[in-house]
Amino acid sequence: MTAVIDEPTTRKVRGWAAPPRPVWEEAPTRAGLAGKGIVLVLACLAVVFPLWIVIVTSLSTRRTIDEAGGLVMVPKDITFIAYQELLSGGQVTRAALVSIGVTLAGTLFSMTVSVLCAYGLSRTDSLGHRWILMTLLATMFFSAGLIPTYLLVQTLGLTDSYLALILPSAISVFNILVLRGFFMNISQELVDSARIDGAGDFRILWQIVMPLSRAVIAVITLFYAVGYWSAWFNASLYLNDQNMLPLQNVMIQLVQKQEAPVGLGQAIRTGQLSGLAVQMAVMVMALLPVAVLSPFVQKHFKKGMLTGAVKG
Repeated sequence: MTAVIDEPTTRKVRGWAAPPRPVWEEAPTRAGLAGKGIVLVLACLAVVFPLWIVIVTSLSTRRTIDEAGGLVMVPKDITFIAYQELLSGGQVTRAALVSIGVTLAGTLFSMTVSVLCAYGLSRTDSLGHRWILMTLLATMFFSAGLIPTYLLVQTLGLTDSYLALILPSAISVFNILVLRGFFMNISQELVDSARIDGAGDFRILWQIVMPLSRAVIAVITLFYAVGYWSAWFNASLYLNDQNMLPLQNVMIQLVQKQEAPVGLGQAIRTGQLSGLAVQMAVMVMALLPVAVLSPFVQKHFKKGMLTGAVKG
């Protein structure tokens, strides 16, 4: 039997020391672990503490807010009157429904166009593949500008229309490139075998490509949904009717104290409700959908984004 001598022992016998390992390969010390823990705790507090203040203030009475001199950190006399007033059928309720409708319709439209475009561009033998790809890439670096875009929307008759909240920002070239990179990583043998069995491009996309791309599709869907839900600039440009404004624009009016939503002005003037509590409640309503949906998509972020960015 041949004796096995480990490498460190051999190096000592030969009279030369092993080179030190890089710092990042060494086991962390107790001080290092403690420092990492402190940094993580501080980072979590920096994120959670402002959100806590917003939620507590939205649930506080006018008396509690006056005693605290503004934002409330310690909950006391919890009440849901701000949310009851906001959801009682006034402007905020209507704005929330507008935001939900625009988000659902816009996300569906954007994902449909993005998936079809990305799949076509992932087939390198498709007609005009290179020219279409170069044209899309050019739009990432050059744009017509705000005024030509506004004139185009106005010429198409989209002002004071919900389509103005969807069409001008419906497609993201970055998202298309991520989807395309993911689709190109799918085994070509699977596509070829399905094509031999008589499947067309739409069937291959629906039954093979999309089921294998759930991770990246979930991530891009979340990107589009958050973008539509958080958008306010298009509405401020193209909508003149206050009844058509989405939730984000109503929140801006509240924060800037331009005007109270319809039905809340009397409650604030009579002292039943604090204007600050209303502002914080609208912020919570605007943040809630994203906060609820993000954990369900979080597990797909690493696979969806990194794998989709490998090829291009």
